[in-house]
Order: sequence, then structure tokens, then C-alpha cells
Amino acid sequence: MTTISAVESRVDTSTWQGTNIIIQVLVLTGRSLRALIRNPQLLMISLAQPVVFLVLLTQVFSSLASADNFPAGITYVDFLMPAFIAVSGLSAASEAGVGLTTDMRSGVLTRFRSLPVSNIAVLFARSIAEVVRNILVITLLVVLAVLLFDFDPPGGFSGVLLAGLLSVAVSWGVVWIFLALGAWLRTAEGMQALGFIALFPLMFVSSMFVPVANLPGWLQAVAKVNPVTYVVDASRNLAFELPVGNSAVLALVASVALTAIGMTAAIIGFRRPL
Repeated sequence: MTTISAVESRVDTSTWQGTNIIIQVLVLTGRSLRALIRNPQLLMISLAQPVVFLVLLTQVFSSLASADNFPAGITYVDFLMPAFIAVSGLSAASEAGVGLTTDMRSGVLTRFRSLPVSNIAVLFARSIAEVVRNILVITLLVVLAVLLFDFDPPGGFSGVLLAGLLSVAVSWGVVWIFLALGAWLRTAEGMQALGFIALFPLMFVSSMFVPVANLPGWLQAVAKVNPVTYVVDASRNLAFELPVGNSAVLALVASVALTAIGMTAAIIGFRRPL
């Protein structure tokens, strides 16, 4: 009777190293984007939700354009669209945390940890994929607003482009906050509920739908310190070709602060045992 002996491996796996972090980020970003494309239902929901809100709000609240303190000579579509551009990334940022928790529960990240893959690369790739999706949403919103509602702000294409870039910068910071929450909470259901509870009050208690001066007194005090108001005002001033003032600076400062806090918390939470 003969026995089959194991063949001794001649490859020293102890010296294996992964590619540099830039290549890892690019590969993992491609993976996240392919997963989005392969799930057309999620992609359509991500794109359809802001479009439905745009259609409903421009029709229901169009009479607000005649209210006091409303900018003269500006239609409600032109007033609302820069705000939609500003917050489009905020409303979708929670999906970054949901995607991260899904990978954790499916075992994908367990396999990644058995490979020479940087934890930071996994998080960066997820954040970049969400930024790409945000750019797609903003582009679709602007195209539909131009075709269906004659969106034509005084700032023209350049003003809308600058407003979009500001939105992308701010949304990246918010994405990192939700990545941090996902790394610590690790439940998709909790992330979805938290995203709704956190973001909707911030959007409604701001200058998104009406000027701050038209809000009740106590809401004005809240809206004036709401970071969403800074982003919306800066986006609106860029689209209207008005002096931006401190709103853009405050929005970018808030974005940098959110990115720093979220990135640090996400990396610490992500390194915890799965």
C-alpha cells in the first residue's frame, strides 16, 4: 500500500507583497463601480429618487417664488436646482456605509484581510465610487432640469459646474462620516435608518426650499448654523453669478473637518475584528 505525500511548496509566501496603494484603490474602485452597474435596480433607484423629488417639488412649491424675500426675477426651478445640486451627494452618502456593511456581512472583507490589501485602500475605493455616482446623479439632474423645466441660471454653465464641484467636495466628507458609521455599526438596516433620520431634518431646516428669512424665528436660528445652509447658499450664489462671500469657505471648511473626522474614525473602526 502506498501513500501520497504532500508536495512541498517551493514558493516562500512569507515575502509576498501587494501592489502599491494607488493600484489597489483603482482596482477596488472598479470593483465597487462594477457592482453598482451589475445591480441595475440600485442604480435606477439612486438616479430616480432625486429626479422624482425635483419633479414633485418644482410643481408643488412653485408658488413660493412669489413670497417675500424671494430673489427677484428668479423662477423657483432656478432657485431650487442649485440646492438640489448641493445636497444630491448628501442624500446618497448613506449608501457608502450600507455598501461597506454589506461587504462585511458577506465575507468579502474577510477574504481581503487574508490578502496583502491595505485597509485604507478599501475605504478610499468605496468613497471614490460614491463620488462617481454623485457626479452621475448631478449630471442627470441638470440635464433633465434644462430639458423639462428650462433651467437657465444667470451663472450659466460655469456657475453650475462650480456648484457641482463644491457639492462633490462636500459630499466626499459626508461619505467618510457614513463610512465611519458603517465601520462601527456594521448593520445595513441601522445605516439606512440613521441616514434618513440625520439627513432629512438637515435639508428641510436650511435655505434649500425657501430663504432663511421666510422660516419661523426659532428655525432661522437653527438654519443659520446648519452646514447644509452654507453649502446651499454657496451653490446658489455660484449658479446666480453672485458674490459667494463666506458661505463657500465655510462649506469647504466643514468638508475638510468632516473628511478628517470621518476618515480617522472609519480607519479605526474598520481595523476592529470582523
